[in-house]
Amino acid sequence: MKKRSLLLLSLITCIYVSAQDYKLVLEETFEQTDLSKRWNIEINKTGGGNSEAQYYSDRNVSIERIASGESCLVLTAKRENYKGRPATSGRVNSANKLTVKYGKIDVRVKLPSTDNGLWPAFWMMGDDISTVGWPKCGEIDIIEVGHADGIAQGKQDHYFNGAMHWGEDWNGGNYPNKATHDEVPYALDQDFQVFTLYWTPDSIKMYLNQDKYPTAKPYFTMDISKGEGDQHVSKYFHKPFHFLANLAVGGTFTGLPYEPRKWFQNPAKDKNFMKITALPTKGDTAKMYIDYIRVYQNGTPGEELNIK
Repeated sequence: MKKRSLLLLSLITCIYVSAQDYKLVLEETFEQTDLSKRWNIEINKTGGGNSEAQYYSDRNVSIERIASGESCLVLTAKRENYKGRPATSGRVNSANKLTVKYGKIDVRVKLPSTDNGLWPAFWMMGDDISTVGWPKCGEIDIIEVGHADGIAQGKQDHYFNGAMHWGEDWNGGNYPNKATHDEVPYALDQDFQVFTLYWTPDSIKMYLNQDKYPTAKPYFTMDISKGEGDQHVSKYFHKPFHFLANLAVGGTFTGLPYEPRKWFQNPAKDKNFMKITALPTKGDTAKMYIDYIRVYQNGTPGEELNIK
């Protein structure tokens, strides 16, 4: 069991969510080594639709107990030639197994050092993606690190963002979206951080380490109250969403999109992959740890928590 006691959890809950009358309705602590009840482990080399370099493999997804006692979901990126890709990594989702509509969501994450080229993220997708596709399903990115602007400024470990994407179709990339970048005076990869999403029928707001800095302003806000038209944001964010977590290698977000060569060439010689300093030599690894996901709700009309 985790070292946190139920009493401590109760006190934390009372201190930080009593003002909104939120109650803890789900805590995913990754104590079970079998992830299949709530999570799907992705296996593919599609590049995530973002020209990423890795092959997502189940070998790169694990449960590990760290020195301080927490049992964590671990996604490991590794530099290795594997099935035509120069790196492997991990990505999981809870589609059709664990979905949420509205509430307060906390995720406690220890990010890897992104340097140049790693792109860790924790996010949510409309659970109807299999029928309506993307971006019509809607997307909520609670945390992304490793953006090209952070690299350009030498602030990779302080620079992060939240984002939302939606729309009727891809339309060559001309879909509605919003991303807000922020910067903090401490390195995000030195310890666990708590990212919080408040999702109501009227708005979406995201906070960093609200337990330590309760007066801090949100790093992302969006009004999702009712509006008109197919492109209005309100059409896409009033339905159940599932969770995703991944550790991408390269990709458009980092400014280092992978450009695969012909099959007989060495994929590790891709010009952008060679600029990824986070995994400089063969066999190098980087890890993203997720300690817990907590979902709180307060009886708002339309709330849902669906567990298979």
